[in-house]
Amino acid sequence: MTPSQPESSSLPSTEAQAAPRPHRTRIKLCGLSTAEDIAHAIGLGADAIGLVFYPPSPRSVTVAQAVDLTRDIPPFVSVVGLFVNASHEWMREVASNARLTLLQFHGDETPEQCETLANIAGLPWLRALRVGADTQRADLVKSALNYSAASALLFDAHVEGYGGGGKVFDWSLISPELARQGVLSGGLNAQNVSDAIHRLHPYAVDVSSGIEVPGAKGVKDHARMAAFVRAVREADAG
Repeated sequence: MTPSQPESSSLPSTEAQAAPRPHRTRIKLCGLSTAEDIAHAIGLGADAIGLVFYPPSPRSVTVAQAVDLTRDIPPFVSVVGLFVNASHEWMREVASNARLTLLQFHGDETPEQCETLANIAGLPWLRALRVGADTQRADLVKSALNYSAASALLFDAHVEGYGGGGKVFDWSLISPELARQGVLSGGLNAQNVSDAIHRLHPYAVDVSSGIEVPGAKGVKDHARMAAFVRAVREADAG
């Protein structure tokens, strides 16, 4: 008699078990300035919120505001402090009062200046690279080497005022290697973030102007915030 065949197992094969899970794109909602905005961002499942500590920006918050805004942040939600050419004194004042978990340098800081400021705060940092019309792919690779001590690189469009201009740059300038480890920013919104994720597969996306009331810089639109998060999740699922 032919030996009976073993019953098929309902367990997945070893090969299936070893298959990597799809990447979940991390989401940072930046330029938040009210407790309602932050509560909404957390409720939507944002991985990080961004507070701007650059007084000329309409999205800037004071130290006192930051203390209140970060008081009840739950575990595993990162609070990113955005700085532009900050002085040592300003960094020390902010970092010693607000509950930050990561620094974002968005100005003209050199690698040495970034490390000095990060040491003052005692926090890890990421570097924003502003991508302009004359930027070449090799320029970004060189910058990545120069800022190798950064936890990550953030790619943003080069606009007046150091970001938040709602402008999109040429995504093809970012190599796949940099994209997989980087944060994509610059003109993202619920309408184009899916395309950005499918084309670049970035580690994270960062949005500010794309979740605001049109024509009102710094005023967040809760419906646009929800639509952006939903678009990212749908892109990951697809």
